[in-house]
Amino acid sequence: MRVGIGFDIHKLVEGRPFIMGGVNIPSEKGPEGHSDGDALCHAIADALLGAACLGDIGMWFPPDDPQFKGSNSLNLLAKVASGVVEEGYSIENIDSIVICEAPKISPHYEFMRRAIAGAVGVDFSQVSVKATTYEKLGEIGRGEAVAAKAIVLLDS
Repeated sequence: MRVGIGFDIHKLVEGRPFIMGGVNIPSEKGPEGHSDGDALCHAIADALLGAACLGDIGMWFPPDDPQFKGSNSLNLLAKVASGVVEEGYSIENIDSIVICEAPKISPHYEFMRRAIAGAVGVDFSQVSVKATTYEKLGEIGRGEAVAAKAIVLLDS
């Protein structure tokens, strides 16, 4: 068994879609990023890569590489999961949390879980998505940023 953790944070800006866990959530602001800014998919990808000792998401998809500009992060996550499986690991479970003040994430949990499960090739029951606020503290609490954390368990 191998465990990996991942973390990502993105500034929120006007005029960008709020895509989290592969789901477009209605919001006035969205995460800024070279890709679609999906902090949840990025955190899960880093957790998978860490558990398999395969580097990090920036090594796989460099932020200065124009081929990844505007990328769908679910597709990037699928590539990472495929690489982890090719190394001989199976993904046993994913536990994750989105941290933001707005928009409300909980109504979208099931859609996010299904999108992530589909991208990494596991059953819906193996993916957990939760959310919390930052109690109005710091840049996340002021609604200036969104963050995500993830932990995964792999088996060989």
